[in-house]
Amino acid sequence: MTIHLGRKAACRLSASRLHIKRRIGLPPQSRGSTCGAHCPDIFELRDGRFVVIGTERTAEIRKNYPGMRALATSEIVVVVDRNTLTCAKAFIPNS
Repeated sequence: MTIHLGRKAACRLSASRLHIKRRIGLPPQSRGSTCGAHCPDIFELRDGRFVVIGTERTAEIRKNYPGMRALATSEIVVVVDRNTLTCAKAFIPNS
């Protein structure tokens, strides 16, 4: 499976295509997301990195936590609900 992102988003992660190796955890539908309006997800890429789909909250975090470390121009803050991470926990490799 290959993710094709917009030019701007793709540049943030890599100059090359992102090749998904597998989903980490359960699909959003299995965790109660039935309407498609809120579908956080986690994927492992072939090169060992991870893709996290969540709600972008960079401005809010910067506003409320000014002492937080500076973000690179290519970084954003993504919020993922607890259920998504706890369901993925058993599927995350140790190495």
